[in-house]
Amino acid sequence: MIMTMKRNDDAVSPVIGVILMVAITVILAAIIAAFVFGMVGTTQTTKTVGLTVTGADNGTITWHGGADMATIESWNVTSPTSTLGGGTPNVGDVNTSIIDTGIIGERVVIVATFKDGSEQVIFDRQF
Repeated sequence: MIMTMKRNDDAVSPVIGVILMVAITVILAAIIAAFVFGMVGTTQTTKTVGLTVTGADNGTITWHGGADMATIESWNVTSPTSTLGGGTPNVGDVNTSIIDTGIIGERVVIVATFKDGSEQVIFDRQF
């Protein structure tokens, strides 16, 4: 009696193949769910604006520039001693306000509104 050996040329076992197909299906489902439920594409980019706030009794805001400075539509300063605002600033503009940065603990926050409708805090400091 002659024995013959059976040869198996399968490259991957059926169990491994099923595990890979399930993994691919789960990954695709997660990607599609992210798009459907709005988790992708909602992050906003950070705007770049350069300015300084100086002074003690009569604080000044000096605008230095930045890639997004030309897109500022308006800006507002809020602090316990002052509320100030304005339109589109230009490089080199100096706004003198009544911000009393000489008060210990005085917090000055400047928020800019940009032409795309976004708002961003561009200055936040406690003196």
